[in-house]
Amino acid sequence: MTKRAQRMVAITLAAVLVLAGLALAVSSLVGASADQSTTANPPVATGCVIVTADVPGAEESGLRTQPLCALPPEAAVVGQAIQAGGPFRYQQDGATFRNAEQLLPSKKLGYYREYTVPTPGSDDRGARRLVAGSGGELYYTADHYESFVVVDVRATGNG
Repeated sequence: MTKRAQRMVAITLAAVLVLAGLALAVSSLVGASADQSTTANPPVATGCVIVTADVPGAEESGLRTQPLCALPPEAAVVGQAIQAGGPFRYQQDGATFRNAEQLLPSKKLGYYREYTVPTPGSDDRGARRLVAGSGGELYYTADHYESFVVVDVRATGNG
């Protein structure tokens, strides 16, 4: 991925995170509650739109694509930290993800890195993770690697 493409992905992710934050703030003002489901494939939140069919990792993995704005709000915060290079809440964040379950496309060791998505009310790291590929892919698991979705970081909360 070229530096220009990396910058575009970072700018797009930042814009999406701002929009997701605004949507969450508006939801709390009108009394709506954000879905904080811990299921593997949480329902798509109302108003979330996948803005492109060209989501990194979607075609190669064959996994379902989920807009970032439909994931738990903590995932957007962790996604922003990944783009910024930190800081991260847990010492294990950024560790090599070995893909032992072989649910993601097969790559050389070190290609994937894993990051904890905090679970409100959990006394430990919980089961939720984002796994980032060095080619720009981002995957989410809510069940500690038993299933994954490809994350569309370019999705908006405006639908």
